[in-house]
Amino acid sequence: MDVTHCSVAELAAKLQNKEISAVEVAQQYLDRIEAHKDLNAFLDVRPEETLRQAEAADARIAKGEAGPLTGVPIAHKDIFVTQEWNSTAASRMLEGYRSPFDATVVSKLKSEGMVCLGKLNCDEFAMGSANENSTYGKCFNPWDPQAVPGGSSGGSASAVAARLAPIATATDTGGSIREPAAFTGVTGLKPTYGRPSRLGMIAFASSLDTAGLMAPAASDIASVLSKMVGFDPKDSTSVDLPAEDFTRGLGKDLAGLRIGVPRSWFSDRLNEEVRASIDKVIAFYRDHGAVIVDMDLPTARLGVPVYYVVACAEASSNLSRYDGIRYGYRAKDCKTMDELIRRSRNEGLGAEPKRRIMIGTYVLSHGYYDAYYLKAQKVRRLIADEFRTAFASVDAIISPVAPGVAYNFGEKSDPVSAYLGDLYTVPASLAGLPCMSVPCGFASNGRPIGVQLTAAPFQEARLLQLADAWQRETDWHLRVPAGY
Repeated sequence: MDVTHCSVAELAAKLQNKEISAVEVAQQYLDRIEAHKDLNAFLDVRPEETLRQAEAADARIAKGEAGPLTGVPIAHKDIFVTQEWNSTAASRMLEGYRSPFDATVVSKLKSEGMVCLGKLNCDEFAMGSANENSTYGKCFNPWDPQAVPGGSSGGSASAVAARLAPIATATDTGGSIREPAAFTGVTGLKPTYGRPSRLGMIAFASSLDTAGLMAPAASDIASVLSKMVGFDPKDSTSVDLPAEDFTRGLGKDLAGLRIGVPRSWFSDRLNEEVRASIDKVIAFYRDHGAVIVDMDLPTARLGVPVYYVVACAEASSNLSRYDGIRYGYRAKDCKTMDELIRRSRNEGLGAEPKRRIMIGTYVLSHGYYDAYYLKAQKVRRLIADEFRTAFASVDAIISPVAPGVAYNFGEKSDPVSAYLGDLYTVPASLAGLPCMSVPCGFASNGRPIGVQLTAAPFQEARLLQLADAWQRETDWHLRVPAGY
């Protein structure tokens, strides 16, 4: 019985009914990972540890102590620290690092009995939009090996799209869940900032980094998200909210929901095939009782420059700890402390982290702080206020994820052109809002198209309801690349 194309719910049911064991499920996924290792989606796979967790899950099921997710496999982006697997953030700086503890997101899902398949490739320190910046080689898009899988969570997206894992954790700072989900034809959710714990996430930009999930369908994400989020007293940014069942809106009708469409976001810079696919989603919601509201978010156009000032400033601060002294890569044969720090950082960090550290150090420096960083924070507040005003009259906003479909490796060698590809995703990140990317079609070149849904803070259930309604009557999310 091959279960590698089953949903999370289907896997859970088969495990609970003892139609298949957790060990058998884990072994099937491990075999697929090995067979498709040319994708380079995984950075660290340890079959003996995965099977040990699967055996423990089977024991819980046999004793009648299993939860709804016990035995279901999951893979983790290599930005979450783990005890049993290396935690490198895809950087030479942390090569071979083993954490003494698990990230809260990891430990919560482990306590539910989910079985870890390994650690997933990503852009170095989650900095990038194409997964071209990993020290351990680029991750490939299973739909087209010439196309980027998106970043920084490219490994998570590629693994789910190729059905190497039924669900995967990921992180989103400025679009790093939504863009790769759109480029690989899977569903990705970035929750409200502060809802999932950041403890044990290797930091890039602390006021933006958010843990999330990728899976084929919204229903898969809903069941796992309910167990993944929650207040963490060890995380000062964690929001204390009651436990929530994110599956509660699945299957409900959409009558009366108001969905905003920011028309200025559908400008000439948007690919025509992407626009046509999103128009079909808008028509679907209208036909199913939702009210479509034309609107605008004019300040959001400033999102890209604001984001790259704020994010780079925070990256400069967060990455200053990697100095070759306390932990991480240490250069050899250095004669002075200055040489040790300089060479360790130069040899241990890749080009993109260096670029962002330099930008961030510049905007925080004396004489430029007020002109760049302080002004960016003021505009960030304006963007957040603009969204707050919008959500007073709409329940959700529908928009593109990216200007086009996945581009070819090397096509955006100019960093600025790559940064501009984030124009639709960074505004919601700056405002800390929950967002989703949902598959909605394919371009003429066979590459997937995604649509972005955004809601007010802590309205993840509303987003999942909207995504699930679309997926109940379409099959874009169920399509699998040839050969997988």
